[in-house]
Amino acid sequence: MYFLQLIVSVLVISPVVDCFLPRKSVVDSLGPTYRSKWGTWGRVQYCAEGTYAAGYEMKIEPSQGRGDDTALNAIALVCVSLKGKHFGGTITSTAGPYGDWTGVFMCPNNVFLKEFALQVEESQGGGDDTAANYIKFICGPLHSVKSSYELAHTRGHWLWGEMTGWSRTCPTNSAICGIRTRVEDCQHGADDTTLNDVKFYCCNDDSWN
Repeated sequence: MYFLQLIVSVLVISPVVDCFLPRKSVVDSLGPTYRSKWGTWGRVQYCAEGTYAAGYEMKIEPSQGRGDDTALNAIALVCVSLKGKHFGGTITSTAGPYGDWTGVFMCPNNVFLKEFALQVEESQGGGDDTAANYIKFICGPLHSVKSSYELAHTRGHWLWGEMTGWSRTCPTNSAICGIRTRVEDCQHGADDTTLNDVKFYCCNDDSWN
C-alpha cells in the first residue's frame, strides 16, 4: 500500500514519463472502439520494461454551459511491476489541452488493467460534438484471463454519449502496457472534440521483479 501511495505522490510531481520505445513483449491490442472521423492518432507510449498498467487517471473538461464542450481530453496509465516493487512511469500518448486531471484510481495490489469500456457521444450533426467522454477498466491477475475487479472513477460516467461494451481482455500472462490516442487539434473557434478514441496494447510477462 505504501508503494501505491508513493506512486500517487510521484504523479503530482511528474505526471508523464516519455516512453516511446517499443516493447518486444506486445502480444495483442484492444480497440479502437469508436472509429471517429476527427483527429489523428498519436504515438504509442509504453510502460517501462517489466511493468504494466495498474491504474489510470482522466483529464476531463467540465460542462461549458453554452460554450464549446470537449469532455475527455486525455487518459494517463500508471505502470508498476509485479508485486509493486518498481514504478514504471505514467503514460498518455497525445493529450488535449482542456480540463483537469481527476485523480488516480488504482487496481488492488498485484492485479492489472486487462480490458476497457469507453463512453462516446455520436456525431451531433450541426450541434456541439464531444466524442469520447469517459473510460473505465477491468483489473485482473496477469497470469489469468479471469477478470476480477471493475475500476471506475466514482461518478461512473460523464455527461454525454453512451458507454460502449467491454473490449476483449488481454490474453493469459499479459496485461495492458501501452496506449495510443486519437486527438483532434484545436479548431480555433470552431467545434473542438479533442480525444476521440483510444487503443491499448497488451504485453506478456517480461517482469524484472
